Amino acid sequence: MLEQAPVAFESHAESRNMAAKHTIVPLHLSGNTTEQQNQKLQDCLGGAVHTAYLAAIEQLDRQSAQAVLDEENKLKSEIVGAVTEIVYKHTMSNKYEDEEVGSDRGYPLTYRVRPVEAQATELRKVFPKLGSCNEKLGRLRLPDEPEAWFAIPRWEAVAPTYNEAVEKILEILASKRRFSNRIVGRLGKEYLRQTERSRLAETLLADQQQGCDILLVAAQAGMLHRGSSARRTRASLAGNEFCLGVFAIASLLLTHTERLSDGDALMIDCGGDEYSPRADYTFDRVPLFDYDLSGIEFSIFYDDRARNLWGTPTGFLYKLA
Repeated sequence: MLEQAPVAFESHAESRNMAAKHTIVPLHLSGNTTEQQNQKLQDCLGGAVHTAYLAAIEQLDRQSAQAVLDEENKLKSEIVGAVTEIVYKHTMSNKYEDEEVGSDRGYPLTYRVRPVEAQATELRKVFPKLGSCNEKLGRLRLPDEPEAWFAIPRWEAVAPTYNEAVEKILEILASKRRFSNRIVGRLGKEYLRQTERSRLAETLLADQQQGCDILLVAAQAGMLHRGSSARRTRASLAGNEFCLGVFAIASLLLTHTERLSDGDALMIDCGGDEYSPRADYTFDRVPLFDYDLSGIEFSIFYDDRARNLWGTPTGFLYKLA
């Protein structure tokens, strides 16, 4: 035991040093645009620049035109910066703005986020085969949007497919809580699928935390988007933000039982997943975790309906700087 103590002390010291030496900056979910989108953007921006050129030369004479050309490099740099800023400003979509309602729902008073080490320990109790977790990340200070670091297993470490992993973790949740599954037997791939954005975010997280079966995710548990429909939340995500799905949220509920523990708690929709009630590839529903006197209820609801009762948990991607 005496030989192990210095190792534990060194580990905590390393974690503190990591937090002191590094900051985190947003990692945007970029690079997955389609060729068609790229071409349309190029045409749009090229047309706008040409129109700006025509408007500008109407105000120039030989002397002023030469003054502009003398500052060619500076001009190009300023144009690139201005256009980039303008484009980014319009990445926040106004779609479905009418699908937002006021909400005063919150988290239960007993709810507290546990240290990532405790979360990882709890997950290994229910999934003994889970391997490593880079717990040092949990020492890094987060910006305002995410509330804390949450430990979430890679679903690939639990089952061969996402749908099987969802069924397995819901079974475990039902073994530990009063739980009602309203769509039992209807969780195959023809019914439930991840959104493309959430799949991409998971890939980036796994690449960052290579070799880890338990990923640390900077996330918020629903308050940030409370009162919004699922599709409004998806449309209004920040560049480094993604919705959590059923598997991730069920993991959160396993490690934080208090999050859904009374009828006044903010309920949870799983905007990182889509659901087709008729298995006909019309994915217009969203999975939902609710709570009533009988315990947790798992069901689905329309993705275009806004209610004050729930919010969507989301994760955020960052890189070290």
